[in-house]
Amino acid sequence: MTDMDHRQLSRDSLFLMAEVRLVGSEAEYRVKLRNLSAGGMMAEGPMTVQRGSQVEVNLRNIGWVQGVVAWIQDNRFGIALLKEIDPKLARAPLVIGEGTPRFVKPPISFHGIGPMRKV
Repeated sequence: MTDMDHRQLSRDSLFLMAEVRLVGSEAEYRVKLRNLSAGGMMAEGPMTVQRGSQVEVNLRNIGWVQGVVAWIQDNRFGIALLKEIDPKLARAPLVIGEGTPRFVKPPISFHGIGPMRKV
């Protein structure tokens, strides 16, 4: 297999929301993550970035991670992470705590309500 084949095998295709900001800026943008690996991701959204821009991404169950914009195509861009992550953590059930992104709602609990049915 070539390096390109290995790269494709190690990426998880997914659809997650995340927050991205330029390093040194407080403005945060909500983006869709289209794929994620230990070393990078593809994001899609309204954020204007340049190749080489340093960014921070708030990933579910992981928190803020730093990276560099590696490529741009239309409203999609690739981010190479500065430190590897475990991409399976971002797919795991939500862990609510200090690093939880603000757009994630906790699951609704129906304990004690009884069965829900149409009347």
